[in-house]
Amino acid sequence: MRLACGCFIISPSVLERLEADASLGPEARAAIANTRKLEPIWRKLRVAHAAASKAHQKVTAVPKALAVLPQATAYNCEHTENLPGTPVADPKASSDQSVKNAFNEANGVAKFYHDCFGRDSVDNKGKTLVSSVHYGQNYDNAFWNGQQMVYGDGDGKLFVDFTDSNDVIGHELTHGVTQYTAGLTYADEPGALNESISDVFGSMYRQWSASQTVDKADWLIGSGILGPTAKQKGYTCLRDMANPGAKHCVSPQPADYKHYIPHGDPHDNSGIPNRAFCLIANAIGGHSWEKAGKVWYGALTSKKATKNMKFKDFANLTVSEAKTLFAADPSVQAAVTKGWKTVFVL
Repeated sequence: MRLACGCFIISPSVLERLEADASLGPEARAAIANTRKLEPIWRKLRVAHAAASKAHQKVTAVPKALAVLPQATAYNCEHTENLPGTPVADPKASSDQSVKNAFNEANGVAKFYHDCFGRDSVDNKGKTLVSSVHYGQNYDNAFWNGQQMVYGDGDGKLFVDFTDSNDVIGHELTHGVTQYTAGLTYADEPGALNESISDVFGSMYRQWSASQTVDKADWLIGSGILGPTAKQKGYTCLRDMANPGAKHCVSPQPADYKHYIPHGDPHDNSGIPNRAFCLIANAIGGHSWEKAGKVWYGALTSKKATKNMKFKDFANLTVSEAKTLFAADPSVQAAVTKGWKTVFVL
């Protein structure tokens, strides 16, 4: 089953389930329904953008020196569905908090990739990072469309402003990194890896921004975008990397490969590699981006990475990267191997 990549923070299947939940009330359900109607359009456009960018990448030379930081810009859709919207002259000084959040966090993600992994923007060639806010009416999602970031304001009940959670911004921009590296197919195991890699780097960015060690991190994805209605229902996040099947997740997931959902939505099965990373990072200790993160980045950008690689393929790449990058510290490779074995991938 091959799906077009929408690269949304909330999957269509979860939106469908929420729309059918009568306890959420008519306003929230109407917002969800409107959001769902737009998703197929963006999924198709995303595929076209991705194909064009990959073709352009093959004929464009890689810069010899790492740029200081890529340029970031912000636009205001003013509650329309027209992209990119109206340009904001000075987003850093804007009185609009959504504009400031999108602009500042895009710069933050760029600095995170630059400082931790030596990467120059999502394409490693200094691509300008474009963010559009206030997309649509009560739009309950955020997405990477193959060229830029787009954020909805939420309906105010189930979800709030999607720029309020910096791991969401890190997650979506990482879809751009994956697009320009392994280019993982958005279906089955490669699709789940695609989503997991965005959760992993989104979570690492959140931890890096707060200077957190792994033992202080909560490993939750999207905790900052939940509205009062979602919280009243007992939800605390979209996904929990440490405990993927927890009831407090809007989107509970399998925690190991024995419970993999065949042909499931990529968001459904991404909890398996998510948990593997969480286990590995905690076993290593310290800051997640310093060792576990470098292993994941090395595997994602490896020449051996393919768009159709499965969990086991990627796991083996991480083991190889751990051995190469941390040859003097065999405990890293041991932690990586054990983590994948715990979720029954190796």
